[in-house]
Amino acid sequence: MKYFIVILIIILLSGFLFWFGIYVPKEPWSKTNEIFLVEKGQGAKEISLNLKNQHLIRYSSLFRIYALWQGKAGKLKAGEYELSPRMNIPEIVEKMAAGDRVRKIITIIEGWTVKDIEDYLKKQGIVVEESLASNLEGYLFPDTYEIYPGEEAEEIVKKMLDNFNKKVRSRFGENLSFEALIIASLLEKEVQTLEDKKIVAGILWKRLESSMPLQVDATITYITGRKSTQITKEELQIDSFYNTYRYKGLPPGPICSPGLESIEAAIYPKETDFWFYLSTPEGKTIFSRTLKEHNLAKKKYLL
Repeated sequence: MKYFIVILIIILLSGFLFWFGIYVPKEPWSKTNEIFLVEKGQGAKEISLNLKNQHLIRYSSLFRIYALWQGKAGKLKAGEYELSPRMNIPEIVEKMAAGDRVRKIITIIEGWTVKDIEDYLKKQGIVVEESLASNLEGYLFPDTYEIYPGEEAEEIVKKMLDNFNKKVRSRFGENLSFEALIIASLLEKEVQTLEDKKIVAGILWKRLESSMPLQVDATITYITGRKSTQITKEELQIDSFYNTYRYKGLPPGPICSPGLESIEAAIYPKETDFWFYLSTPEGKTIFSRTLKEHNLAKKKYLL
């Protein structure tokens, strides 16, 4: 009987310690939060040891036992987590299994090129192992994205492409041709308001149909990479199919990531009598019906 009582006490004490170690936080009254990193390829054993070394849990073995017991030992996701000593083991395991990682907000601006996006990602500390492919131009949808620290550029690019399909293809469907996307990218760089974009879209489509050069300044700056809107005579002679002064027709592809307004304008242009346009330094668009009117407008607003 004596031994039975001793064994029972040991069992009860072990059970209590087991329960206590799992369900009672290491520091229930702690007010601190810490960033804890789970690297790719780490398993429950390494994670539990790191949690103990960072003083977030008491016993690494209990973390592994609980994760195995719940069937989540192989489901702990890599990334950065905001944890605290006031969290118990089930809370930490659930957080990691759900991938409830620290999030970061990035914003891709309408009119950015692939190169602009690549430079921005690098400045945000995102790993860009290889330059982003030029065939992504126009498809990296400008929007605000939630990303996880440690995500690589390839994963973020996939989010942008998925977003393009979700917000652009689902809205415009078959009306969105490759040619319309190119026109939309020109509009994004050239004009500001939706109404003006629709008028300019009408002008560009009309020029294409009549085999008239598009003569879009933004295609020149796309070639040179300069941010200035002032185009030199030398730049107009650059031998590139993106040079819409030298070569008729559309450039080979989009020159930036257009927003929804530009895409809408490219697909649903407005027919007018205008053949020419220019943008003033203040961003106002001036339209002309003839080359003579256009030249007078250039003298008035640009010279």
